[in-house]
Amino acid sequence: MTDADKEHQQQPYYRLSPDTVIDAAESLGLVSDYRVLALNSFENRVYQIGIEQAQPVVAKFYRPGRWSDAQILEEHRFSQELVDAGLPVVAPLAYGGQTLHEYNGYRFAAYPRRGGHPLNVDDMDILYRMGQHLGRIHATGALAPFKHRNTLDVMRQMKDDISFLQSNFMPSGLQDAYQSLTADLLDTIQRRLDELPVVTNIRLHGDCHAGNVLWRDEKPWFVDFDDCINGPAIQDIWMLLWGSRPEQERQLGEISEGYNEFNDFHTSQLGWIEILRSYRIAHQAAWIGRRWEDPAFPRAFTWFDTPRYWPDHILELREQLAALNEPPLSLWA
Repeated sequence: MTDADKEHQQQPYYRLSPDTVIDAAESLGLVSDYRVLALNSFENRVYQIGIEQAQPVVAKFYRPGRWSDAQILEEHRFSQELVDAGLPVVAPLAYGGQTLHEYNGYRFAAYPRRGGHPLNVDDMDILYRMGQHLGRIHATGALAPFKHRNTLDVMRQMKDDISFLQSNFMPSGLQDAYQSLTADLLDTIQRRLDELPVVTNIRLHGDCHAGNVLWRDEKPWFVDFDDCINGPAIQDIWMLLWGSRPEQERQLGEISEGYNEFNDFHTSQLGWIEILRSYRIAHQAAWIGRRWEDPAFPRAFTWFDTPRYWPDHILELREQLAALNEPPLSLWA
């Protein structure tokens, strides 16, 4: 393998020029007006493409090797199933009866452009409406599981992420502290999981934070189902919570009240929240580390792997260990 080949492997989007993006859109029969705008995305590459005498489309080019065709198509079918159920979800457009396409070695999908405002999670009425729509999404998601998408496995993934970070990024002076802390963290999480009732895994958005929801026409529009999985319903809820414990409990009250109009909010899943928060902290660091050879990541995450980052990361995990030893959040403060 040549040095150029190695560099190309490390930079999976090296062939994705503006011309390639336009040509990919035109391979679907669209006529571009040559206006291309890169949108904020790291795992995949996403572009708004101007179309002559029509609304622009948004093209998502999938990171090579991340998902199989079957997994991507299952994501597309789930999005369309939610649209067919009358939910505000942005699903891929079909061209020639297909939603997944290939051009110049890249798999891609085209979506309608959907404008909107950032989700205001300070607004209790908005959280109530989010609960209503999530209740409906989960009612559809519970009809059948994914066959090809992943199922959330917190312990397995956390062990992989922690091992990766320790082997590749953790400074030598922090190795012992990190190893001791993460061993305690994993033991505590396993005990909590053993104590919690068994949950029913359903199809989920999987990455339902405020950045993946647009507010328009007095409703939340759900975008980017790229991380959809089988998992507990609370996975689509906890990332909307922020602030002090009383604030989070008030937010949960609003979300659950809306949720219960269309589905049953199972309070037994509240014990999962700090487990999932711990998992996300470790997984986010490992995700950035695994993508560090992609030039977009050092440019976007300039603070990662700096001398201050790892002590702060360890402190954050210590705070999570303490949170795991507190009673779960409740719906009423």
